[in-house]
Amino acid sequence: MPNRLAHETSPYLLQHADNPVDWWPWSDAAFEEARRREVPVLLSVGYSSCHWCHVLERESFRDEAVASYMNEHFVSIKVDREERPDVDAVYMEAVQAATGQGGWPMTVFLTPDAEPFYFGTYFPPAPRHGMPSFRQVLQGVQQAWTDRREEVAEVAGKIVRDLAGREFAFGGAEVPGEEELAQALLGLTREYDPVYGGFGGAPKFPPSMVIEFLLRHHARTGAEGALQMAADTCERMARGGIYDQLGGGFARYSVDREWVTPHFEKMLYDNALLCRAYAHLWRATGSDLARRVALETADFMVRELRTNEGGFASALDADSDDGTGRHVEGAYYVWTPAQLREVLGDDDAELAAAHFGVTEEGTFEEGASVLQLPQREGVVDAARLASVRARLLAAREQRPRPGRDDKVVAAWNGLAIAALAETGAYFDRPDLGEAAIGTADLLVRVHMDDHARLARTSKDGRAGSNAGVLEDYADVAEGFLALASVTGEGVWLEFAGFLLDHVLAQFTGENGELYDTAADAEQLIRRPQDPTDNAAPSGWTAAAGALLSYAAQTGSEPHRAAAERALGVVKVLGPRVPRFIGHGLAVAEALLDGPREVAVVGSADDPATRALRRGALLGTAPGAVVAVGEAGSDEMPLLAGRPLVDGRPAAYVCRNFTCDAPTTDVDRLRVAVGAVGS
Repeated sequence: MPNRLAHETSPYLLQHADNPVDWWPWSDAAFEEARRREVPVLLSVGYSSCHWCHVLERESFRDEAVASYMNEHFVSIKVDREERPDVDAVYMEAVQAATGQGGWPMTVFLTPDAEPFYFGTYFPPAPRHGMPSFRQVLQGVQQAWTDRREEVAEVAGKIVRDLAGREFAFGGAEVPGEEELAQALLGLTREYDPVYGGFGGAPKFPPSMVIEFLLRHHARTGAEGALQMAADTCERMARGGIYDQLGGGFARYSVDREWVTPHFEKMLYDNALLCRAYAHLWRATGSDLARRVALETADFMVRELRTNEGGFASALDADSDDGTGRHVEGAYYVWTPAQLREVLGDDDAELAAAHFGVTEEGTFEEGASVLQLPQREGVVDAARLASVRARLLAAREQRPRPGRDDKVVAAWNGLAIAALAETGAYFDRPDLGEAAIGTADLLVRVHMDDHARLARTSKDGRAGSNAGVLEDYADVAEGFLALASVTGEGVWLEFAGFLLDHVLAQFTGENGELYDTAADAEQLIRRPQDPTDNAAPSGWTAAAGALLSYAAQTGSEPHRAAAERALGVVKVLGPRVPRFIGHGLAVAEALLDGPREVAVVGSADDPATRALRRGALLGTAPGAVVAVGEAGSDEMPLLAGRPLVDGRPAAYVCRNFTCDAPTTDVDRLRVAVGAVGS
């Protein structure tokens, strides 16, 4: 018989609806039940494409004996971290503070007042590698709760007090300047992997936000080392197994420092961020590889993640059926030499094995290999390779597909809007721009209420019950602002303004510091607040970036002042932990550069207007904003008072309250919106 999760919309929660565990969703009723029964709460947090979440479910949550013990001694709550990032953040902070590490699945034991007292991640069904079994953990916690209740309460109270003392007070400090950004670059240089690109060792994650900072820093200062780190990292990732060499798109991370073996789930946020990063790398360098990867990644998102309603699904699972009924990580993506021969014949299989690095020994498990591009292209038969790739892709599509989490997350869809809008504009792909508009329309229709408040998620065109958090407001506003610059449609600027007004009113503290949840949101044991990037930009610095861009488009002093106050945290953390505040550093680059404000006036069907618009959009000046429209239009504030020049379309470039003379010359415009140091 299904449990309470059968009534939820989250694909992750629905995966547990048939467990014998008497699961509750996160709710006041669950904690009331724990108080009534005088038992602790077992909080289990994960997400649908998490490999070890699936393993724990198969090994323990489907086990009748384990479930019976859980049901007798605990109130068990299951949370989708993608639906409730606030709950996840608060308890993950406690896990990391107590153990020095964290991850998913996250297992936390709470008092009926939601105070944590014991933590863990994955627990095996039997003791191994020094880890207790899940059953042993349950028994130990239950015994402590029964025999040492006062001690448990004391531990829980201390943890909550310690968390309350971790609040950041870095709003309102001075904005970061040249010195802090130079120190951040030096810190990144020290952590850079000069052999394989990227930063740090294994596991290695795609550093999307840091790449954006490096590109902007190069554009503003001409620092060649910054551009080289960005370009080399992007090339290494694109040639590695973390990139899908057949279907495009990136896996979540590499388990090794060489980018060979990925953790195979594909997340919307990674692909949106990396699509934009490669598009910006192409804009800075003209790299054919960057152009190809940006377009292939955009096409992957539209082809495999787009929902029927026009939004983008959250993720593709790491696991899939290997053809024998077993769910195996990476089964959809890996190849053996024998499988190549079966699809391609001997000669083309030999070519494919050499080109994609498929060996008899394999680079993954059981003799299978993850496709890579280990050799730099020499003389190749492009048509033959294209045929090989097409046939392999067609054969792969006959395999059982990984599961898809169809939940639409507002923040990640905002990132996708920005990436697709810009990629479509750069490469003359209006279909990508149309996809971005369709997603923006869905967010307005389904996620935004009459007061411009955002719902965090939707599924099948129906909004979920969880309120949007700071990253939702910030990233959706960023997507709308990018769409306004690309399309010239002022309605997207207006919608961004509505969202940013909520940021100012509901998410901002007295000194300009930002919180991840609104002031009127559900009160947890601590109000979550994190200025550092995780897999996606920090909500704090994403909001700073959107506020700054909106101020540049509209001239709003309150929005610019709020952005500057929020960036105080980057002055403090940028030189110390640059890898983890890359987005904040990128926004700081935009602030130091102005950012530049570009108005292009002219008829939309005039080729000269289109040429100026393209020149403006291809400018590398950090954070530059663009408005395009007819002379005399009130569509965008930057167009006000901007006439044609001698009856011809013209571009106006301003920054720091100073404007250049208008120009009708595209080359002159390119210089005005290009890099100071180039």
